[in-house]
Amino acid sequence: MELFSGGMMFLVFIVVVFLFLSIKVLNEYERGVIFRLGRIIGAKGPGLIILIPVVDRMMRIDMRTITLDVPPQDVISKDNVTLKVNAVVYFRVIEPNRAVVEVENYLLATSKLAQTTLRSVLGQVELDELLSSRDSINHRLQTILDTQTEPWGVKVSNVEVKQIDLPIELQRAMARQAEAERERRAKVIAAEGELQASHKLSEAAHVMETSPVSLQLRYLQTLREMSNEHTTNMIIPLPMELFTPFIAHKK
Repeated sequence: MELFSGGMMFLVFIVVVFLFLSIKVLNEYERGVIFRLGRIIGAKGPGLIILIPVVDRMMRIDMRTITLDVPPQDVISKDNVTLKVNAVVYFRVIEPNRAVVEVENYLLATSKLAQTTLRSVLGQVELDELLSSRDSINHRLQTILDTQTEPWGVKVSNVEVKQIDLPIELQRAMARQAEAERERRAKVIAAEGELQASHKLSEAAHVMETSPVSLQLRYLQTLREMSNEHTTNMIIPLPMELFTPFIAHKK
């Protein structure tokens, strides 16, 4: 009886171990690539997966979008400016079988490929283009990476150049250039204002020349403005025409 009881316990133990080794549960975002005696038989999941112990081997693949930070890279632009640039790559596995069979480690391979592609592409553009046309450069990086990772079953959805570190000397030169540009714009605006003011003054002078009454009205308006000032002494200019009759009578 004890022997029978011991045999049952051993059998139950074997069954538990068999179930533990053969039953796998995959989440909604996971797929399991199954190898049977070294040969791939396909990807399964999500849900409950039953494997044959010892015979089957499963590799879990995460199907969610992965955010990969590309470490800062030393780049020499087309106009020989040394930069330090980092980026971020968004990609996901769309074919689990290829991601396992075609490349040893798709995460590491994508990271290394992103670094070399970043240096290669940015080395073909000038600094001004890199600073002003970042969207087009991001699109170019995404297209190149997506084409090269397609055989691995990896889809690169987006690439963003995050930060561009310029040399201190170049930052100072750009600051001086920006300041000079602001001064130039200020001078141009001031000159345009002076030109417009001169046109208006010329028009006003022409009106006063053709209409002496307008000159008298302007004179009276000036007197009124001067009277509003809180001063003890006031000098009132008088036109010479007022003294013409007296001068003529004296002669």
